[in-house]
Amino acid sequence: MTKPDSPLWRFGAATMALATAFALVVACGSSAGNSAAPAAAGPHSAHAGGASAPPQPLRAGERFVDLKMAEAYTPTPPEGGGTDEYRCQVVDPGLTKTAFLTGTQVMPENVALAHHAIVYTVPPGGAAAVREQDAKTPGPGWRCFGGTGVKGAEVEEGEATWADTWAPGATETLFTQDVGFKLEPGSLVILQMHYNLLATDGKPGGSDRTALRLRLTDGTPQTRELDTLPLDAPTDLPCAAGESGPLCDRASSIADVTKRFGPEVGETADRQVEECGQSAPKPGDTQTCDHKVEAPVTLFAGFGHMHLLGRAIKVELNPGTPNAKVVLDVPQFDFDNQRLVKLPSPVEIGPGDTLRVTCTHDAGLRKRLPQLSKLPPRYVVWGDGTSDEMCAGIMTVSPRKS
Repeated sequence: MTKPDSPLWRFGAATMALATAFALVVACGSSAGNSAAPAAAGPHSAHAGGASAPPQPLRAGERFVDLKMAEAYTPTPPEGGGTDEYRCQVVDPGLTKTAFLTGTQVMPENVALAHHAIVYTVPPGGAAAVREQDAKTPGPGWRCFGGTGVKGAEVEEGEATWADTWAPGATETLFTQDVGFKLEPGSLVILQMHYNLLATDGKPGGSDRTALRLRLTDGTPQTRELDTLPLDAPTDLPCAAGESGPLCDRASSIADVTKRFGPEVGETADRQVEECGQSAPKPGDTQTCDHKVEAPVTLFAGFGHMHLLGRAIKVELNPGTPNAKVVLDVPQFDFDNQRLVKLPSPVEIGPGDTLRVTCTHDAGLRKRLPQLSKLPPRYVVWGDGTSDEMCAGIMTVSPRKS
């Protein structure tokens, strides 16, 4: 049974209480004010240097709103070396009336450094926390990894949404249905830029002031609001063969995560085991979890989220039944290419259905990745850092009436 504090329980309760909308989303972000928060160190699958694809034409009722980062920023390598920086910037759309976001286009000024980007939306209730984070951090924006890095304005805790991702050459993700992410007056956009300094040997390579084009519509009474449904599974990845050390013990590793990110994150590993109906952790490369759906939704798209040791992720609907369907399949996961994947056609999901998420990680990658190779071996559990892991199928859905 789904636990009262689990994401799907909260999802069901919110949808039943609100017939037209709910706020339930997931991501993985470190607290930017936490000195132990990760700073990526080294290139991933560097694909920087490509320009944005041309915008797709406007559709009936849509308009473009062209915005830019508040000021130019010069990416710098993280302390201790490396060539990657993740920087979050506030972009204020200045809305005076409610609109629906139906597409985004990221247009970096310095294409030689722009590796990929994530676009988050933050409702008015989270705006103050975002402004405070920006104000207390030297320079434009703040360092972040995976999420917004703002407590109270994260996807999991603060009702923010992960609207889209971008990589050089990518086009907007446009749905053919009348759907969009709802933006009320006072809403903000957070643009997380991943800058790769490989081309400059890890040295500053000039400034960037990325532009962002929002595709907005006023919507109609029939417009359906998009949100994000989280489906997670435990991460219980033991040290690889031949590795040893104090953090190869699960309890010690959880204690380390708790020290770095606090008890709420530290308790996640054990809580997930319980929520997934397991009596004890099942150490291994592949982990799975079944989530019972408690409220009706229409599923439009999804993407898989893991960290640097991720190999593959899959989400299945009603596995093991005659109506089984794979709704997300990423057989070769790439941290730097976490693309939103549209379903060929929307899938209706109702109470009693099961969504199963399965992730495969590889501890052997630790020795091969510059970001991790100098870190001590560890039993990897759920956590916000580059040396920690996650398993999340992040599905784009819209609630519907029974």
